[in-house]
Amino acid sequence: DMDFVRWGILSVSNHYRLRVHNQLLGSELTKIFGIASRNSEKASKAASELGIVRSYGSYEALLEDPEIDAVYIPLPNHLHTEWIKKAAEAGKHVLCEKPFAMDAPQAQDAVLYAESKHVKVMEAFMYRFHPQWVHAREVVRAGEIGKVQYFHAQFSYNNRDPHNIRNILSAGGGAIYDIGCYACSASRFIMSKEPRRALSLIRRDVEFGTDVLSSGVLDFGDAEALFTVATQSFPVQKVDIVGTAGAITIFIPFNMYDDIPAEIRIITTIGSRIVRLGPAAQYRLMFDAFSKSIIEGNAVPTPPEDAIANMRVIDALFKSEKSGFWEDV
Repeated sequence: DMDFVRWGILSVSNHYRLRVHNQLLGSELTKIFGIASRNSEKASKAASELGIVRSYGSYEALLEDPEIDAVYIPLPNHLHTEWIKKAAEAGKHVLCEKPFAMDAPQAQDAVLYAESKHVKVMEAFMYRFHPQWVHAREVVRAGEIGKVQYFHAQFSYNNRDPHNIRNILSAGGGAIYDIGCYACSASRFIMSKEPRRALSLIRRDVEFGTDVLSSGVLDFGDAEALFTVATQSFPVQKVDIVGTAGAITIFIPFNMYDDIPAEIRIITTIGSRIVRLGPAAQYRLMFDAFSKSIIEGNAVPTPPEDAIANMRVIDALFKSEKSGFWEDV
């Protein structure tokens, strides 16, 4: 009988070190057991700095360790599907960073492969585990803001470093893959269904070739989602959900701090209120929910089909960039 899950981290990533690792310390369900790099010195240095028991000089070596139950993949976007499949081949459960793949067929291929190897696989959309989003969705489902009419998201940062992975086209860089995926995912989460078609307006960096200013419109039939994401703009993030009888604003929807409560504003005919939820460690909540599904042998909290569906929306947005027209999802 398992009491906790032993995790391996596939690459010494800044994202993992800065945002994820500290949230996992002290978890009863999630034990970070190993970290791998393609450079053994880098791996052992990271392991000793982070207090991780084992380090490996290759990703393969970590996957070969029989004591590792599950792996977290924060690798560059274009490597996700390859390593999801290699991890599944080694019998490890997989939590993979967003975007799950470079396109929907790749995502589907990876999911089917993982399922054929009887391992659990999930895309790491951590925001869904934060109580602010759980609450917002409950408010919507309870009908408190009436029928959802439109969803608006903005998410931007300013990063012009040519060596940064987010600015490298061949590695799956660009605004839509990096942050547009959140807007697509969150609108689908709130609407509880899939959009029928998508339209995009995309501006690319002359030097990088990555999309640096991208807007999308998603047609949900009786509702619409609109978003703008940018990689060379002032850092902003915000989500508005507007219904027939009220509205919700999520002020720090995605990169929420873990040491203060999140604030969301709910406006209805009765009046306006600010609801404070948390503090909550959203990565910890996600890892623990995944670990729990492994221990109990249950379905993962976010089904892998969701990852494929989100990639379908992203595919349609890139298709629309080329055609200049609406594209079916």
